[in-house]
Parts: sequence; structure tokens; C-alpha cells
Amino acid sequence: MIERYQTNEMRQIFSDVRRMQIWTDVELAVVEGFVHNGDAPAADLDVIRANLPLIDQGFVDDVLARERVTNHDLAAFVDTLQSRIAVKESSWIHFGLTSSDVVDTAFSIQIREALEVIVRELRKTILATIALAERHKNTPEIGRTHGMHAEPTTFGGKVVLWAYQLDRDLGRAEKALAQASVGKLSGAVGTYSNVDPAVEHFALSRLGLRPVPATQVVARDIHAEVMYSLASISTSLESFATEIRHLQRSEVGEVFEPFAQGQKGSSAMPHKRNPIVAERIVGLARILRGFLSAALEDVALWHERDISHSSVERVIFPDAFHLCHYGLLKFRWLVENLEVKVEKMRENLDASLGLYFSQSVLLALVEAGLSRDEAYRIVQRDARAAYESKRSFIEILKEDPSVRVDLEEVLDESRLLRNVPKIFEGLGELKARLRDA
Repeated sequence: MIERYQTNEMRQIFSDVRRMQIWTDVELAVVEGFVHNGDAPAADLDVIRANLPLIDQGFVDDVLARERVTNHDLAAFVDTLQSRIAVKESSWIHFGLTSSDVVDTAFSIQIREALEVIVRELRKTILATIALAERHKNTPEIGRTHGMHAEPTTFGGKVVLWAYQLDRDLGRAEKALAQASVGKLSGAVGTYSNVDPAVEHFALSRLGLRPVPATQVVARDIHAEVMYSLASISTSLESFATEIRHLQRSEVGEVFEPFAQGQKGSSAMPHKRNPIVAERIVGLARILRGFLSAALEDVALWHERDISHSSVERVIFPDAFHLCHYGLLKFRWLVENLEVKVEKMRENLDASLGLYFSQSVLLALVEAGLSRDEAYRIVQRDARAAYESKRSFIEILKEDPSVRVDLEEVLDESRLLRNVPKIFEGLGELKARLRDA
């Protein structure tokens, strides 16, 4: 991932130092398992612990140098770790294991740590979105379908739906986190030929994982589910960012991204104020969805394993977590600092000339005894006349002898919005659940 879109948390989790530290933790947990199972002397474990090297950039550099000889990263790591421990007891390191035992188990820990970051930030983002929705619960805004004015809604009523969607994304991320918190230490083809299942169970419990039946590798449908959860989050953010972009258009002008002192919207046109962060969120979501396709391709491996998935995962998973986390941080910043132009929303609502009452009039005419088609034609005719003449729809209705209903009762904006509070009913429980997590 290019530095521009990296986040500090993900950079640390997916660093070479962190990866090799986790590899070391896995190897040590297995030796502890052997001791616990009575397969290795406790004294040997004490010697190994006493001589464990510091896993730092110098250690990583030594592994990379060794890899140029072995052409195998995990074998180079084991060679370097054993040479650094430098005692005969180090022979217990990697005893009975295959490379994927260590690599896949460590990868699960990295995924768990990264998903925990995503889940924490997602909760903050949902709470920020709820706060924006509640501030504008009763701020009238014209609703739009097919890009055209429809009926009134409220800006808060729009935004609260974002919170509910992000909460569904949170559920998917939490499910993926639970699903991916697995490891395997069952040997070359997963048959426990040289490692007792009790050793695996003990070691994985030490690492906060649970055993899963496997071939030589953990099945990649698990990883594809993780990638789907990230793509789903990013796609939700894209959806909301697209709405912000539309509402910031010059002809609409209802919301605006923050614009800092000294910021420039265009190198050529000083008047420009562009929704660049929302556009960036949209663009990065396209990349992340592409990673999902690659993750699904990784599910089908040859027999008990091949390494066609390995090169793909080295790229897509760190990058996907960076992009998802970056997108969440930027979207929360947008929500917390969004400029909402309440007066412009009212102006755009009034620009509809009252046409958003068309369904109300239609239903009133039907209740008065007209057939639905007859009522529809009358309202459609008057609406078209209002639009083309730029006159008030209400005035034209009052002049039409076919419209024999109590317009004062029908043409009541508050009646159209009276049930908006229903949309907010689930927020109390949602906020409590997020804050207690």
C-alpha cells in the first residue's frame, strides 16, 4: 500500500517485525504444548525462553539475507531463530510442524488484530453518524428518487439509515472476526502425524485461537469472508459518500465537506470547493471490491495445498485493511465536520412548487370516490401545468373544479413527516450496545 493511504495501526500489524514476532510466538506456544503434553522437558523450554532473541529490524534483515539462500521465507526464519537461540534445545523450534502451521496461524492473529481495529473504528463511526442524524432529525429536506424531487423526508431520517447499514456491516465484521480466529498445527497434510492434537489445542488456546480441521492450510473461504466484510464496509461508505457528493453539487448545495483555511479546490479555478474526500472514499472502495474477487479466487487450491494464494494474500490483505481503516477514519471526519445548509434544504424543498403533495391529493381524490386512474390523470395534469408554468401546484389545484377535497387538510407538510420518529426508534438500543462493547 502506498504511504498516502496507510494508517499507523495497520502499518504496525502488517510490518515484517510484527509478522516475525508472531511467528516466534507460534513456535514458542508449540514448544509449550509439547511440554504440557509431556513430550518435551520443561527445562528445555526454560533454556529456549532464556535465549530468545529480540525480534527487531536487525533480526528481520538477517532472515531476509538467509532467505536469499533458502528461497523460502519460513525456513529462513527458522534457521535464523535457531541460530540466534544458539543452544541445542532450539531443536524443539518447528519440531513436527510444516510452514503453513506457523504462517497460517500467525496470519490469523494478524487478521484478528486488524479486524479488532476495524471494529473499534466502525463503532466510533456509527456513533458519529447517529449524532449527525439526531441533530437533524426534524430538518426537512426534499427526498429524491431517480434524481428527481419526490416527497419530503428529513436529513436526519436519511442519515439514520446510514447508521443502521453500518451496524449491519459491524455484525458482518464481528462474525468474520470470530470465524477467522482459528489456527492449525496439524502438520504437513493436516493429519497430526507428528503433532498430537492436544499440543495443537494447548498452543492455539495460548494464542487466543481455536483449532480448525484443515489440509496443509486453513481453508480460504474463511479469508474470503473476511475480505467480504471489508468490501461491504467500504461499499457502504462509498454509498454515503456518493450521497454527500450529490448534495454538494452546485445546483443542490445542501451539504458541504469541511474546507480548511488555505485549502484550494482547483489549481485553475479559485471558486471551486470540491468534495474530494468523499470522492476519494468512492475511488478506494473500487480497489477493495477488486480484492474480494482475488480472495474468492484463492479458495480453490490444488489437493491439500499449493501456494497460488500466498502471493495474492501478501498484497491484498494488508492493502485491504489499510484502505478500509483509512476510509472509516475519513468518513467519520466527514460526518463529524459536515456543513449542513438547513436554509438551502428549505429552499430546495420550496422549489418543488408543492408538487410533492401529488400523492396526498391522489389518495384524497380516491377516498372521495374517484377511480385511481381517474384521480391519477387529474393530479398528473395539474402537476404538469404547475411545472411548465412555474406556478404553485396548490394554486392550480384550487382552480381545478375536478379537485373536490379539503385541500387545507391534504396539503399539510407536517402530516407527511409525522412518522419520521418511527425510523429513530431503534437508536437507543443501538447506542447502548455500541457504548457497552
